[in-house]
Amino acid sequence: MPFDFRRLDIYRKVPKDLTQPTFTGAIISVCCCFFILFLFLSELTGFIATEIVNELYVDDPDKTSGGKIEVNLNISLPNLHCELIGLDIQDEMGRHEVGHIDKSMKIPLNNGDGCRFEGHFSINKVPGNFHVSTHSATAQPQNPDMTHVIHKLTFGDKLQVQNIHGAFNALEGADKLSSNPLASYDYILKIVPTVYEDMSGKQRYSYQYTVASKEYVAYSHTGRIIPAIWFRYDLSPITVKYTERRQPLYRFITTICAIVGGTFTVAGILDSCIFTASEAWKKIQLGKMQ
Repeated sequence: MPFDFRRLDIYRKVPKDLTQPTFTGAIISVCCCFFILFLFLSELTGFIATEIVNELYVDDPDKTSGGKIEVNLNISLPNLHCELIGLDIQDEMGRHEVGHIDKSMKIPLNNGDGCRFEGHFSINKVPGNFHVSTHSATAQPQNPDMTHVIHKLTFGDKLQVQNIHGAFNALEGADKLSSNPLASYDYILKIVPTVYEDMSGKQRYSYQYTVASKEYVAYSHTGRIIPAIWFRYDLSPITVKYTERRQPLYRFITTICAIVGGTFTVAGILDSCIFTASEAWKKIQLGKMQ
């Protein structure tokens, strides 16, 4: 006798004339389909969208930078002439540069009484400082006013990613216009290297930073007050890495199968319970159940 391959079918079919449609079953079926559609669209949205995963590790991520960090500074001093303002850079590698002018721009404010300083420069990856002062001026003013507003202070590449809310420009909007005009300002920065890797594997290197500040009056050895705006920085050995990822296709398919199968199973159990209870109630009304 030949083997009947159909005996391996685990999805046995029930003839339609042996099945009984019900109004309750129709309602459950429609609700079930809408529920499956809702979950499917939710999972599809999650599958299409990218997620950003972050991790921490100890390393210097940007080894091609030559040990340098690019800095962008934009600051307004509304009560100090442009010819008096200069940028000085110092660090523990022996760098001491007074009146740095490369890639910098000074824009007069308040009819020339104030100045907006915009600078783009590099610092070494060692502790140090850069400061805005009158140290490079040919003649020191009698009462320099260092009250200021910081518009931007960023390090490294600019990251324009919506899902990352880091402290890449922590000093943005810092307003010291109402402070003592002769005061010096210290901003102590802890710089944290940050790597962003997109879906194509391309990496961008930026830096977040935390900041603490203090305000004081400083006197020179001659007794004169020579205020300045100091940015003292140190680098954290910890690197933060953000990686773009998308849900794998196999996980999406598995989730969809679980949604469809689970929904139909639960709906079938619910329909079966309602149908059984309904039939029992009919029998009770007919007096067929003791």
